[in-house]
Amino acid sequence: MSHASLTYHIVFGTYRRQPVIVTEYEKELYRFIYNLLIKRNIYVRRIGGMPDHIHILCDIPPKYSVAETIKVIKSESSKFLGINRHFPNWIRWARRYGCFTVDAELREVRKMYIMNQKSHHSTICFVDEYRSLLNQNGFPLDTPVLGDENDCE
Repeated sequence: MSHASLTYHIVFGTYRRQPVIVTEYEKELYRFIYNLLIKRNIYVRRIGGMPDHIHILCDIPPKYSVAETIKVIKSESSKFLGINRHFPNWIRWARRYGCFTVDAELREVRKMYIMNQKSHHSTICFVDEYRSLLNQNGFPLDTPVLGDENDCE
């Protein structure tokens, strides 16, 4: 028997970080992504975000590549958003994404971090948040930030 414990924190934004995920209906998007992942036997620990980006904490089985899983999430959710009248300004997701491994003992901490996105972003913009994630995961300070712009607004 093989054993694998592979928890990932996935982050991706909307095109040009436009605030097009309507807060009132964001749970429809999260439910869609949750169901999409569960059908693939991917354990979802938490989904949350803001009008311009989302975070997913999940366990991806070794039989799936991380890149292919994220491609499916972005592709299928983009189709969903495009036909859903609750997201009238939807364009597409930004091209890039972030994916970081999470140690088993830090899963709950990361889950709470995702749950508290709304209060967290009252004091920090997405660019600074993402730079912090990059720094925590050992990326150089000049690593490009997600989206198509690099400034806080």
